[in-house]
Amino acid sequence: MKAAIVTASGLAVQEVPEPKPGPQEVLVRIRAAGLNRADLGVAAGQAHGRIGGAGTIVGMEFAGEVAAVGAEVPDHIRPGLRVMASGAGGYAEYGLADWGRCAPLPDSNMGWVEAATLPVALQTMHDAVVTNGGLQRGESILIQGASSGVGLMAMQIAKLMGARQVLGSSTNAARRARLAEFGCDLAIDTTDPAWPDRVLEATDGKGVEVIVDQVSGDLVNGNLRACAILGRIVNVGRLGGARGEFDFDLHALRRIRYVGVTFRTRSVEEVREINRRMRADLWPALEAGKLRLPIDRVFPLAEAPAALAHMKSNAHFGKIVLEC
Repeated sequence: MKAAIVTASGLAVQEVPEPKPGPQEVLVRIRAAGLNRADLGVAAGQAHGRIGGAGTIVGMEFAGEVAAVGAEVPDHIRPGLRVMASGAGGYAEYGLADWGRCAPLPDSNMGWVEAATLPVALQTMHDAVVTNGGLQRGESILIQGASSGVGLMAMQIAKLMGARQVLGSSTNAARRARLAEFGCDLAIDTTDPAWPDRVLEATDGKGVEVIVDQVSGDLVNGNLRACAILGRIVNVGRLGGARGEFDFDLHALRRIRYVGVTFRTRSVEEVREINRRMRADLWPALEAGKLRLPIDRVFPLAEAPAALAHMKSNAHFGKIVLEC
């Protein structure tokens, strides 16, 4: 099969052996694969959790037909079923996923490209907003890095779960102007040093009950200022830097619960539970077409290096997808 693999000279599309499913794995004939920021590091030869290094097939999410299943896979997942899945090795014609990370497509009208944009965003942001953020109906929430694919999904999930007010940040004016399309009530520019004041003004001085932070770095203390007493901050990403000054006194005064999350140290069973909870809450809305992500560009698998270069340029809005 053809796959985009890590080589000493960068990402290259080559012929590699087709993978074989283990007892609890599903082999998927991949039709489309979504790009994610973590793919850039893997393509550059860096480790990401348990994967990485020369010979690694890049890619974290995909959609296609089930080609084969392992002996211990439940009966509801069978060859021929159209699925979306998260798993390693998505930039390829065939890929493997644990059965608990596969979900039948909502209906026959959902295309491969659309389906390939959803698994990582749905799993990551339901876990951040609902499970770890503990968002309750009537509360307010701020999504830092809201113009990313997962950020756009986070705002939609928050609205669906009954958030009273959804705030989202982006440093790009054109992207901020589009956040309202995805449930944002107030767009924030974090290049303005007074951005925490805008959050406080919008919440009558109280601050937001939940912050989902994909940026971190220099925004950390601003998040503490913008968060309500007894609020929750969920650290999902560190696009703005993995280290920064932290005001421990402000953290204590506001009695904020600060939670770090990642899939890299989660067990198979934990990820299955994340998917189970996500489907329980979100699947009816997904079937009704209420959750979606915009498609920025679609590239053929043969142009995977160009697709990653497009992502690295940070000129996109929404998801970049490979057709496999």
